[in-house]
Amino acid sequence: MRNAVRMTSFLGLTAVGLLAGCPDRTISEVDPKQGRVEYKDIPVSVNRDIDILFVIDDSPSMLDKQTNLKNNFPNFINVLNTIEGGLPNVHIGVASSDLGTKAADGTAAASIPGSTGGCSNSGGKNGNLQTNALVQGSFISDTKNTDGTRTKNYTGELSAAFSAIASLGASGCGFEQHIEAAKRAVDNNPANAGFIRQNAYLALIFIQDEDDCSMAKSTLLSSDTMTLGPLQSFRCNRFGHTCATGGADPTAMNATGPKGGCTSNESGNYLTKVSDYVSFFKGLKSDPANVIVAGIAGPTMPYEVELRSPPQSTTMIPAVAHSCSYQGANGTEVADPSVRLKEFLDSFPNRSTFQTICQQDLSGALTQIAQLLRTVIGSPCIEGKLADVDPDTAGDQYDCSVSDVTNFGKANQSETVLPQCNNVMTPSSSTNKPCWSIQTDTMNCTAGDHLTLKIERSQAPAPDTHVVSYCVTEAE
Repeated sequence: MRNAVRMTSFLGLTAVGLLAGCPDRTISEVDPKQGRVEYKDIPVSVNRDIDILFVIDDSPSMLDKQTNLKNNFPNFINVLNTIEGGLPNVHIGVASSDLGTKAADGTAAASIPGSTGGCSNSGGKNGNLQTNALVQGSFISDTKNTDGTRTKNYTGELSAAFSAIASLGASGCGFEQHIEAAKRAVDNNPANAGFIRQNAYLALIFIQDEDDCSMAKSTLLSSDTMTLGPLQSFRCNRFGHTCATGGADPTAMNATGPKGGCTSNESGNYLTKVSDYVSFFKGLKSDPANVIVAGIAGPTMPYEVELRSPPQSTTMIPAVAHSCSYQGANGTEVADPSVRLKEFLDSFPNRSTFQTICQQDLSGALTQIAQLLRTVIGSPCIEGKLADVDPDTAGDQYDCSVSDVTNFGKANQSETVLPQCNNVMTPSSSTNKPCWSIQTDTMNCTAGDHLTLKIERSQAPAPDTHVVSYCVTEAE
């Protein structure tokens, strides 16, 4: 082991683990020359309550993807079951992205009929959580009692209950308002009473194959085709995105060809600003770090505008080209660039992950999201294979930096570097507490070598303390 711990920027490291963003702070770290680095953030006071909202696109192109989601949901739950203490106290709800033609300002455009999917001016599904006879209430509740038993409001297996409420079909509005639907679901919606718990984590999981089109004003769907173009979902791209290359304004966005450096059009009039949604959801919790976001959607690149005929028409009109595709059960499935969603997710550093929806098997994507939730809740289990940085010395010589951090993530954050326990054989008898050790825990740690990071203390730390660690793992 090194005697000193080097201060560096985390941006120079590659974290093996589950966090899509990088910590926006400086914490003592190890030198990763020997391999990669696994980062962990473990709250000392573990909160096992988590409210999980799935926002699912139910437009006509989503049937195969919904089936894929439901088939692989057990993989999501399997990861949550590996959290120390078992499955957390979960509320799981499903909302549709279908808000019809109703905008955030309360106005609604005329209904848009469709042969396989239409947009109602009554507000579609209004952010109400989807119900089913298998579940008593508007969401799944599965919580642990003090005696170890669990209280559930559903019959049968959890995966079957989720499959029932996630079977939205594919007849929803094609102007998908994913983020606004999430907001309506949790913003004092009387139909969803009891879903949100004040002290619980909130996880938002978006499943979509077109980008967010959360309307600030319903005039986006007006019949003014001279100004807005054909009444197709490309209006969401034209007025909701801006691209540094080939798309500086709506006129340029309307031109065919490749685009680059695309972001949400935060100065536009028709769609709600992504930054406003970020502020809203972070404001739901006293600690914004208690909001976790994830997306399974179309990758943001490549981004290109092409001419394409809409369904039941031979007229070629501007449309955004698909950014990915895969072979589904009934043919080729596609997805479009999710620029606004990705920008929303990236606004939650260390609390977000993004996966492509163009996969025949979504088990990996769902596992990644569940691992993020497990990490946020706080798992001391080591996922990677720790490197023996001194193979000439008997036993495993691990290289870790471990710290107690108070006021975590705030301007007055304070760090205390912890030493490795000086009694290797019996860490609990060490004389340099608080200290850390790496121990085997086959019951709770199912990945890798079944190792866990354990902190030995002589007195309890402040309740808001986080244990932050970096351990060198073997190079891949």
